[in-house]
Amino acid sequence: MTLLNNILPEQRRGKLKALLEEGKTVRVLEAHNGLSGIIANMAEVTGESDGQAVVRQFDAIWESSLTDSASKGHPDIEVVTFDSRLQSINEILAVTDKPMIVDGDTGGDANAFEYTVSKLERAGVSAVIIEDKVFPKRNSLEAGVQQNLQEPEVFAQKIRRGKSIQKSSEFMIIARIESLIAGKSMEDALSRARKYLQAGVDGIMIHSKSKNPDEILEFAEKYQVVLNDLNLKKPLVCVPTTYNKITEDELSSAGFNIIIYANHLLRSAYLAMMETAKTLLRNQRSLEADPLCAPVREIFKIVGFLDVKEKDQQDEQTSNIPVIIPAAGEDPVFKEILNGKPKAMLEIGGKTLIDHQIQSLSNANLADITLIAGYGKDNLHAEGINILENPNYQKGSLLNSLLIAKEKMTNGFIMLYADILMEDHILKKLMECKEDIVLVADNSTQYHQPEEGNILDYIISKNHYKPARREIRFISENVVANIGNKINPETATHEFIGLARFSKTGAEQFLETYSDVVNNFTGRFQESEDISKLNFTDLIQEMIDRGFAVHYMEIHKGWLEIHNADHIALAQKSFTA
Repeated sequence: MTLLNNILPEQRRGKLKALLEEGKTVRVLEAHNGLSGIIANMAEVTGESDGQAVVRQFDAIWESSLTDSASKGHPDIEVVTFDSRLQSINEILAVTDKPMIVDGDTGGDANAFEYTVSKLERAGVSAVIIEDKVFPKRNSLEAGVQQNLQEPEVFAQKIRRGKSIQKSSEFMIIARIESLIAGKSMEDALSRARKYLQAGVDGIMIHSKSKNPDEILEFAEKYQVVLNDLNLKKPLVCVPTTYNKITEDELSSAGFNIIIYANHLLRSAYLAMMETAKTLLRNQRSLEADPLCAPVREIFKIVGFLDVKEKDQQDEQTSNIPVIIPAAGEDPVFKEILNGKPKAMLEIGGKTLIDHQIQSLSNANLADITLIAGYGKDNLHAEGINILENPNYQKGSLLNSLLIAKEKMTNGFIMLYADILMEDHILKKLMECKEDIVLVADNSTQYHQPEEGNILDYIISKNHYKPARREIRFISENVVANIGNKINPETATHEFIGLARFSKTGAEQFLETYSDVVNNFTGRFQESEDISKLNFTDLIQEMIDRGFAVHYMEIHKGWLEIHNADHIALAQKSFTA
């Protein structure tokens, strides 16, 4: 089901009346299921009118009893239940946004018609057309079929009952006069029209199975006299199925306000399906039938499957974005505590550091987690993650470990330092960022002195500022000018917390820059003494210097990096509070 035409019932219901009040001749096309409804809703051609280019579309949709019944394999004799009709109506309403006129057959008796009006009005239907035949009706277009008309007084009372039950002034009840179909006189048709108008009907439809439009044109002329006598202005409806040579402009000039093409999509679909079936039988393969068929992708597009595919890809790029945790290095500060285990296995509040991170990532719907192990890899245990090894962790840097998971970076990734804990809202906010490269940066570094002995990654914002007590800043304005661990803390605006997100484009820029640097440079590079020690922040700074936009998502506290025993104690306190 396509969601492009999503509209509420109260937004749709009044559209038909609004078109008529504008003086527009309303062009209506039949639909009998969701797919035909989409076609009726979207079909358009360019043309010319009075020397001016125009775009022609259908203004409304006709939910036909004939085509609904036929699409279900039944004759048009009111054998299909109203609930079944209502299911078709709702299928069409769900994928369209144009007003709908429903073929209500006879409407049943007055009691049944009240329920019909109530259900259609509530669904957002703009109008129902009921015919003045006796239930169960027979289709009007077949020759030799006995057509029994209801007494006009009884039908008029049905109209009154229907009008009395409706809740909005927008819903319309239109009377379909079958006098000409049943072989009655023009006077009978006009007399019925007068009685139905006096009963409060919102419009009149005159029906004919003649191939010549003369009788409906005569009715239209005399109908205006009836309206003038009653001092009313009510729309006139026609269905040019048999008298098909007359044009819309001619019908409009004659006084018709609504023109319904009542069964053409089903009839044309039947011919196309039959020819396709015979072509398959004749050739005993599908090649010759292909020219008769729409491309599968076109069907995918019209029913919204390609929209679903695009949304799935967007969701995959967000909720399923890979997370890479470089955790290969040894931290000598915790050597005695860990006893051969990696830092990720530090226990805090009854859970390991890596388990805390996995929980935070899971809370943000991030399940594709890869950890790069090195020191103490045999003692690293965690459920639900991929573990890759950096056997040369002692010789390289965190960046070298990160790139062990290079294959995970192709469509974008998140990089997370192995020794940080954070509140859930930080990751969730990061997932909403649309920029290609976003680093999470804490502005609280401006308000305190750095701890002695800690090596921190500082940021200088391109838009250097001291934040006021209350200020809104958007990610697109937050651009990194400098990053590194040798920046003077007094000039830094933020601290990089060790969490970053790269889109597909950002990942491509990251990998291309890395490849160029390691293949074409030697010796000292950015803050590193040698290219072999190239660090994550060095590469980010190089990208900035090359003109790539690196943004930061600003936070104020809400995270903790585990550097020493005091940090462990603080974290323990947080998780046991």
